[in-house]
Amino acid sequence: MTKSFSRRFFLGSALSGLAGAGWATPPAVSLRPRARPDAGKARAVPGADALVADAKLGGRVGFSVMDVKTGLVLEGRDARKGQPPASVTKAVTALYGLAVLGAEYRFGTRLLATGVVKNGVLNGDLVLAGGGDPTLDTDALADMAARLKKAGVHSVKGRFLVYGGALPYVHEINSGQPAHVGYNPSVSGLSLNYNRVHFEWKRNGSGYHVMMDARSARYRPDVQVARMLVKERKAPIYTYRDGGSFDSWTVARAALGKGGSRWLPVRKPEFYTGEVFATFARSQGIVLRAPEVMKSAPGGTVLVTHQSAPLRDILREMLKYSTNLTAEMVGLAATSRRLGRPATSLRASAREMNSWARKELGMDSVQLVDHSGLGGASRLSPAAMAAALARVHRNGALKPILKDIPMKDGKGRPISAPPVKVVAKTGTLYFVSSLAGYMTAPDGTELAFAIFAANEKLRAGINPERDERPPGARGWNRRAKKLQQQLIERWGVVYGS
Repeated sequence: MTKSFSRRFFLGSALSGLAGAGWATPPAVSLRPRARPDAGKARAVPGADALVADAKLGGRVGFSVMDVKTGLVLEGRDARKGQPPASVTKAVTALYGLAVLGAEYRFGTRLLATGVVKNGVLNGDLVLAGGGDPTLDTDALADMAARLKKAGVHSVKGRFLVYGGALPYVHEINSGQPAHVGYNPSVSGLSLNYNRVHFEWKRNGSGYHVMMDARSARYRPDVQVARMLVKERKAPIYTYRDGGSFDSWTVARAALGKGGSRWLPVRKPEFYTGEVFATFARSQGIVLRAPEVMKSAPGGTVLVTHQSAPLRDILREMLKYSTNLTAEMVGLAATSRRLGRPATSLRASAREMNSWARKELGMDSVQLVDHSGLGGASRLSPAAMAAALARVHRNGALKPILKDIPMKDGKGRPISAPPVKVVAKTGTLYFVSSLAGYMTAPDGTELAFAIFAANEKLRAGINPERDERPPGARGWNRRAKKLQQQLIERWGVVYGS
């Protein structure tokens, strides 16, 4: 059965629970592994420092592991030194969203009329107003267009307006990423398909046929708000230019081969969403003018509302697929609710979340620059992350929505019945690898842990425009993930066997 948590329950149980015996004072530190009754039969376990040395990651590897029932720190290494948490940041954002907005919160996208509807004619403007829904997709817009017709609207005399001001517009989540990566789109209160457009190409004789569309499960409407030209060059592979009301892209012919596809980021989210909605309205016989972006909050009569899934379900998908846009939009929405006014910027919203995390989760020295972890300038210590996970464990808000992390054998295949069960959030940037969550040891002992590894020297040598896949990054990441499993296996034997 799915359990629902109110904001009051979340904050009350996460914080007042610290008054129990194990949390009455700052957590103690276990200087050496606790002996078990069958310790004499235990197999030899490699030391953590030896495992770290064998991984040959360079840079810094820090970790902290705690008993969730007692709050006892069992083991740590460079645990209080801040490191880039990468997408582990999303676990903090999930806690922030659940606490401030509530697990059952739903985002709404509305169609409003500024005039009266008479004999099927809207004598006024039609407004498509975003409510910060990070999951709005093309299928939902098709459904809204059909519902508009069922509401009795057959034509619109006025303008077609689109509004995304429920959240601040952000050109890109992180400026240090390559311009063309789909995981670094713009942010707006009106966003579609995670603000990505699908680019597909096929060889056509001596040239190429290119398509830009807003595809979803059921539809593939073409769009003009994102345009692509094939250029005779070898590098760079992609270039981007702001075309005013559209995104202007070029691609190097030498990189295309026979055909293929990829998702590109959208920088004009309101125009993008408006164009796609107008396509579906036209299929219903409702012809709209070209969309115009409005800056002030709209008024009028609500004709149609599309509601998102509950926030808890949205966050489960975010943690599973690590969607950056979802994290940023949820974080911005939580900050706007917390302040009682729209957030002013991504950085300002991250600072507000930092303040909340220090007060409510006890995360001293947390310095996050966004809600997704895409920004490499964020800093968080393994000790702070593990302690926060241990604190919120008893209310059950986060653990059920974390992803199962499979334990693998020597050939990289998932173990069908591993002795240790892990649910956690992964985090990956180039030469950064993090993992934080909960593990259940063979004897049922539950531990909260955080493992952060980063090689800042290797990161400093990356050119984002040239190195979409920096040399050595894949092997480094593979060794980092192997180390994570080795540490978890060690803790399972030492503290829970």
